[in-house]
Amino acid sequence: MPSVIDHETDAVADLADLVDACRSPIFDGGSPDGLAAVAPVLRALGNNRAFLAAMALDALKEQCSGQLARNNYSPQVILLHAPDGPFFLRANIWPSERDPVLRTSGPASFFYRMPHDHAFDFLTLGYLGPGYWSDYYEVEPESVAGLPGEQVDLRFVERSQLSQGKMLLYRANRDIHDQLPPESLSVSINVMPLTAAQRGRRQYLFDVEEGRILQGMTANSAELLLRLSVCFGSGNGIDLATDFLGTHPDPRMRLAAWAALDAASDDPAQRFAHAQAALRTDCPHLARAARFALNHLQCGPNDARAAARFAVA
Repeated sequence: MPSVIDHETDAVADLADLVDACRSPIFDGGSPDGLAAVAPVLRALGNNRAFLAAMALDALKEQCSGQLARNNYSPQVILLHAPDGPFFLRANIWPSERDPVLRTSGPASFFYRMPHDHAFDFLTLGYLGPGYWSDYYEVEPESVAGLPGEQVDLRFVERSQLSQGKMLLYRANRDIHDQLPPESLSVSINVMPLTAAQRGRRQYLFDVEEGRILQGMTANSAELLLRLSVCFGSGNGIDLATDFLGTHPDPRMRLAAWAALDAASDDPAQRFAHAQAALRTDCPHLARAARFALNHLQCGPNDARAAARFAVA
């Protein structure tokens, strides 16, 4: 499950103090230790019981114009500090089952009962209320190809609550949680890193009872552009996809290249050979994807066309 960061303090910080800490050399969103370095300031901000209410009142006075202009999230999220170099800050509102907004919008609007991972490490603090509950699971990220329907080795860890003052460090693609509503309205505060590495990661929705991936939750624009360039049939697009297939450091981009090249062929036998060639690759993700497609579709020369649908999550 996420790492619990114990840091009791009577210190009180302002939002500006956390912003300064995230801009300082101690902060490194690309490593758990570098992210945890600002945890003491986040915990001290948690002791500031006035700042968030003041921000909410200011937003209401301006008819939420600032939030609407800068905040790309749902109304559940209050953007505390817009994306700024390597980070941004947000507060999440977690309604209880008694709150009208949950009854009106439904649990999926707040990611309740939707087991998922995250494509980035991040820090979170329980700021207000009893906090949402989570059933926590773990998975080894390198064992996951990211295919819809793929069986994954999920390990249940525990059910626990993000209570007021509790800090957690979520680990990208390793920690999975199935969130449940708190007993009363709650708020958490997140320190969200922005790194080059997270651009190549994916977020997934899981079926924890069956131990499998239901679907991918993020779209990668590079994958779509690659598919588009190959669809036009240009030699440059095909050459680039072929190069990505053999050399790209992100295994999911190699999967996207395999799918794009497969879809570009009208020859069923060539598609079948293309999938079988992926089984012999030195990329375990690509080999697993091809095996998944062939096994689930009982793929042969006449129906290899469908295999590429399963190449990317």
